[in-house]
Amino acid sequence: MQAPSAGTLPIAEQDFIDKMIVGRRGRPGALLGILEAAQERNRYKYLPLETLRYIAAKTEMPLSRIYSVATFYALFNLQPQGENTICICRGTACHTRGSRKLFQGARLDLGLSLADGDSDGNEADKLLLTTPDRQFTVRTVACFGQCAMAPVVEVNHRICGHATERTLQREIATIRAGE
Repeated sequence: MQAPSAGTLPIAEQDFIDKMIVGRRGRPGALLGILEAAQERNRYKYLPLETLRYIAAKTEMPLSRIYSVATFYALFNLQPQGENTICICRGTACHTRGSRKLFQGARLDLGLSLADGDSDGNEADKLLLTTPDRQFTVRTVACFGQCAMAPVVEVNHRICGHATERTLQREIATIRAGE
């Protein structure tokens, strides 16, 4: 087992993670719960590499396993998130009902541009864009499993079915107004 490096995470963070590990040890889905708690505690709602390394060392799991779980599930973030999140489904049903236009509209409304090498083409790319002021993160997910309500958008963990560009513009305006 690799020893956790005490200098990478603040002691309070280490103590929190240690309690999560002890409290979930032996329970089904323990790793998911540990990662979720660590992400929720992070100010920018993401899992820094130092956190993943610490969890790997303390649970005696390979870092590659921790990383594969964190990258498999759409609810985990490996990059800092904005205060408000907009997730746009790019699954087949949502794509055929206009989710690409929803993504493009949200990008334009928030003044976000794609980085070199990113695409907003027809494929269900996993994209993540955050405004410079960290107020908004717009990301795509492969599927919410809500195909009957396509296109589906999640705004701050609230599902909006049959979304339109106007719906999304209103959601963004409401958040900006602080309501």
